[in-house]
Amino acid sequence: MKPEALTYEFVEFIPDSLREGTIYISVKFATVVHKCCCGCGNEVVTPLSPTDWKLIFDGVSVSLDPSIGNWSFDCRSHYWIRGNRVRWATRWSQQEVDAERSRDRSVKAGYFDIPDSATKDAGPRLSGGKAELGFWRRLKQRWMHPKK
Repeated sequence: MKPEALTYEFVEFIPDSLREGTIYISVKFATVVHKCCCGCGNEVVTPLSPTDWKLIFDGVSVSLDPSIGNWSFDCRSHYWIRGNRVRWATRWSQQEVDAERSRDRSVKAGYFDIPDSATKDAGPRLSGGKAELGFWRRLKQRWMHPKK
């Protein structure tokens, strides 16, 4: 059954059993989970981060950006969630999916300051004999180990 309208629930932990047509939002874990809107029953996990999805909550409804493309599922469904409603998007070819995955890897590498040749190894780069940490790693290091 394909839901047209969705409900949302703010939770600390994602429940073991998901209801069809309900979006579960864990702010604590920056994760949104729902059952695929095509009705196939697969669980869709959308991590919230600057390089993944963004949740828009206006006090009445939720939206996710960008679209949800379930390319790893048999259904290969593609839709937007806008104002608690499902808006179906066009089906993508495998070439379009591969191009988007490549773009996504590139965006993440750029955002987290990971060199292209080391997207699998997110360690610091060496520059002039000293480790060069990305912005977010430097920020985390300062936060976790403040100077006294």
